[in-house]
Amino acid sequence: MNTRPAIESSRNTAALSASFNDNASCFSIGLDTGFRIYNSDPCQLRVTRGTPTQEAENKMRVGTAEMLGRTNFIALIGGGKQPKFAQNKARGIRVIIWDDAKQKIVTQISVLTSVRGVRISRTHVVVALLNSVRVYRFSTSPEHWGTFETANNPYGLCCLNSTTVVFPGRTAGQVQVVELSTGNVTIIPAHSTALRALDMSRDGEVLASASEKGTLVRVWATSNCAKIAELRRGVDPADIFSISFSPSGQLLAVTSDKSTLHIFDVPHPSKPPRSESDTGHRRLTSMGSGSGISPTVIEGDTSQKWGFLGRIPLMPRVFSDIYSFASAPFTIGDEAFSASSNPLTVSDAGPKPSKGVVGWTSDSSMIVLGAGVDGRWERFIIAEGEDGKRHCQRDGWKRYLNVE
Repeated sequence: MNTRPAIESSRNTAALSASFNDNASCFSIGLDTGFRIYNSDPCQLRVTRGTPTQEAENKMRVGTAEMLGRTNFIALIGGGKQPKFAQNKARGIRVIIWDDAKQKIVTQISVLTSVRGVRISRTHVVVALLNSVRVYRFSTSPEHWGTFETANNPYGLCCLNSTTVVFPGRTAGQVQVVELSTGNVTIIPAHSTALRALDMSRDGEVLASASEKGTLVRVWATSNCAKIAELRRGVDPADIFSISFSPSGQLLAVTSDKSTLHIFDVPHPSKPPRSESDTGHRRLTSMGSGSGISPTVIEGDTSQKWGFLGRIPLMPRVFSDIYSFASAPFTIGDEAFSASSNPLTVSDAGPKPSKGVVGWTSDSSMIVLGAGVDGRWERFIIAEGEDGKRHCQRDGWKRYLNVE
């Protein structure tokens, strides 16, 4: 557990983005001068790289560095006011696939409009644009597999595994589920307003979605696109930063601009329901205020959020909805931030850093990342409290830009 006082980070260094690999064992950040890769837990710096062109005048911003598992391949997208791999008339905007073992660019994909996000697997590369998603077969000469129109997708929402790719539909609030083996497309009418967040479980069987309203998260079975759960984050609207399934796919973490991390139980189509003891690998003990550990916020049994009020006929649905069983505060930081988690969104103030990015390292432990000048790494655990209930509590934090 790391509770040491954090050292002030250099005001000259800022993380433009932060993202996890597929199993959250590592995370990557884009920088003004390149990218870095860290081990997630413990937070340890593994790789620091400048941009592929090393001349001082060409050390420009990498908006996104997306890892392919723990392999040497990394997808890079330029970002900021002077993005690396920027648009030009001849080549368009480039997505670069960097081989860190060979220290060179192995391939690139050019598109004609702004790249909002990228996902990479051993077989495919998916490029999310503002109004479409382009899918390529991953090779030294990427083969275009298909293009799918979408509603406005400023956050570059997209999920990819070995069999399925998921992204917004052509109508705001819809989700498209595409089978990579057949090209079959299924549409889920997930929300009545535009999508804000998507995540797919690691086994690909469960999908979660949230809209720009930010009050509800809906959970779907990818096999038949049936809704299997509806979870209430809160009553007041919020900007959802991140939704993330645990390794088992039976827990879901949600962060928002309310600076709160919520943890939900979710049903899984092919697994039995979890018991509370399934995540109680550790037992929380009371700690003094000087420990640097944030207090636990207890939501209680989700079925008892409003007690008997939830069972009274004709009461508003807010009284009967499923709420998180635990929550805890996380740090957004003092710097100005945007609701956008897309590092390629540029305003007069420059790119907007991602905040509240969640990655589960186990079913009882997760990391929350924030980009920007005040780049934060926070570890949270789920464990059984002295009252026998599950709690969520911050277990340590660092300013990862200072980690060497």
